[in-house]
Amino acid sequence: MIVYPAIDLRGGQVVRLKEGDPDRQTVFSTNPLNTARRWLTDGAEWLHMVNLDGAFDETNDNLDILSKVAELDLKIQFGGGLRSMDDIKNALERGATRVVLGTIAVKSPETVEEAVKTFGAERIAVALDARDGKITTHGWQQKSDLTPQEFGRQMAARGVEHALFTDVHRDGSLIGANVDATITLGRETGLKVIASGGVTTAQEIAKLAHSRVVAGAIIGMALYENRITLGEALLAAKAGSDAS
Repeated sequence: MIVYPAIDLRGGQVVRLKEGDPDRQTVFSTNPLNTARRWLTDGAEWLHMVNLDGAFDETNDNLDILSKVAELDLKIQFGGGLRSMDDIKNALERGATRVVLGTIAVKSPETVEEAVKTFGAERIAVALDARDGKITTHGWQQKSDLTPQEFGRQMAARGVEHALFTDVHRDGSLIGANVDATITLGRETGLKVIASGGVTTAQEIAKLAHSRVVAGAIIGMALYENRITLGEALLAAKAGSDAS
């Protein structure tokens, strides 16, 4: 199971939002490149980068930051504000290893299918971000009528293999991920689900890895608040996988 340290970008800074609320923001670094170097030094092979300005339709230079981070020896999963094939192509050309599609997946599922066929299933993931059991869009500010299971099956039918699952209420909260729901989602959809939102402890990470249906875990606030080190998270992922 892959552990993804999170770098959320807003206004060129590394931030974390509580429950995705732009008014509940904490700034952790003014230098995203140095943050990326820190996670590389601590053992990361992948990063999860989010262009929050893009998700909120705000003007930004975060693709320039992506290009600089991509020069490091890291793979990057990148999302936020990717609303067209041109956006997807641009992010991949700037150095993203895989892109995460959220709003566009709900509004234009045929575009996701086209992206999978054009760039390959390994380079495309969809965001199954849910609030109160329903998929959210537009930086988690709007809610659809789809459940994560329904949407996940629809995406799998269009060739998608990778998906993120975030219980929005838990994101940035340090109260723990919705582990059971994440595992259930992987089993019911057949997708390679990546846990996100509230991942805090080594025990959670080990349980996710032990399930054999969860492909990864994104850790943000817990790392930045020093609740867990990246080294501890990587060890927990390995221990959980080895125990399966």
